[in-house]
Amino acid sequence: MARIAILYCKRIQDHSCVACAKCFKGMAEKAGEFARHDTIDLVAMTDCGDCPGLTVPRVKLLKELTRGLDREFDVLHLGTCMKIAMETAQCPIDFDSLKPVLEAKFGVRVVLGTHPY
Repeated sequence: MARIAILYCKRIQDHSCVACAKCFKGMAEKAGEFARHDTIDLVAMTDCGDCPGLTVPRVKLLKELTRGLDREFDVLHLGTCMKIAMETAQCPIDFDSLKPVLEAKFGVRVVLGTHPY
């Protein structure tokens, strides 16, 4: 079972998808990047920490919180809204350099994207 956390883009999330409905649909249908998991336990969802790229401190807080609740996650999905922001909205995050930092620092697998919608 994949115990996942999802980060969404604080600036565009409710403009491209209200209430993360697309992520919930993608999880239910095992669509997009969720297809890689046999079963999913959604542990947490929160925003990226806002620009200019505050993702690392945000994930640090998320790891501390989920550890304290005995609900740690092992996979971190950066939402499709974050992927869109990186591609079209001048998001300062460089996924190729962020991924190894998050994986090494927090011991989680990092996936770019969630749903295909």
